[in-house]
Amino acid sequence: MSLSEDGTARRSAARPPLFLERQSYRRRRLMDAARLLPFFGAALLVIPLLWPDQSDGADAVPLSSAMFYIFACWGLLILIGLVFGVAARRLSKGEGRASEGE
Repeated sequence: MSLSEDGTARRSAARPPLFLERQSYRRRRLMDAARLLPFFGAALLVIPLLWPDQSDGADAVPLSSAMFYIFACWGLLILIGLVFGVAARRLSKGEGRASEGE
């Protein structure tokens, strides 16, 4: 800080904005969601372990249904990853255009 001519304190550096830009905020939230995707996928793939088996005497879930569930989850995780990748690419292109315009 430096003193101005009238004796009041003046900041030499500009004050950082209180809120982030909309694009960088969205990019950070997208990165956070992408980081949580493996944990979400692991939770989905563990669910068949909770299904009843034949040793319980209850109606067991057929192995074919469990395998279909696992491959459906696997495909869903691939699609979600693809959507995150496309969205990240679009956000990075938007930031590139904004920085070129300045």
